[in-house]
Amino acid sequence: MKISAISEDSVLITLADAIDETLPRRIARLCEFIEADDSSDWLVDLVPSYTTLLVIYDPARIDFRRVMAHLRRSLQMDEKTAPDNLSGSQSGQTTREIPVYYSPESGPDLEWIARENNLSVEDVIDYHTDATYTVYAMGFAPGFAFMGQVDPAIATPRKDTPRSHVPAGSVGIANRQTAVYPKASPGGWQLIGKSPVKLFDPTNLSLLNVGDLVRFRAITRQQFIDLGGEL
Repeated sequence: MKISAISEDSVLITLADAIDETLPRRIARLCEFIEADDSSDWLVDLVPSYTTLLVIYDPARIDFRRVMAHLRRSLQMDEKTAPDNLSGSQSGQTTREIPVYYSPESGPDLEWIARENNLSVEDVIDYHTDATYTVYAMGFAPGFAFMGQVDPAIATPRKDTPRSHVPAGSVGIANRQTAVYPKASPGGWQLIGKSPVKLFDPTNLSLLNVGDLVRFRAITRQQFIDLGGEL
């Protein structure tokens, strides 16, 4: 673990060199410790990722040495609580269930993934819905959660040529990651279905956050429409 100055107003905390399922919850908890400071008006933003946390601060309100001291205290608090919070049953994490209409109609790459992996379409759906995923990072677009890890049986590389338009709610796979597109955008993930759930809005912001657990549930076409989904 190390703390590095990135610019005149940002510091990068690197917690590990490789992705680990315990890291998202630890990073989320570290964010809570950093934000808990009564005098945190110097804090501009926290940007969590797979193994790192970027801390952006206002140099007009605090100097670098005080930032470093605060971050070290937060890390010490995190280390003291880590054994309890990281053991056993992933306590303290929020679990979200996301309904998905899996079909060639809603997921144009579903049949291709099945063929590429010598599976049936039903097998692909079963593999995708059987796992519990961890939100490792947020990015690309507001509300876009990078989740892992997909079972190796259905892990599939991104498309060689991204689509210019991916509908909002599309559920995709990229290698061993999975995600739901919160709004229409270009994208290169392999699409296997579509969810009617709204993942981001300007008022409530993102439904998912780093450290959350996610399970996908298969629904019918009519259920998808009844829940507000559009095809």
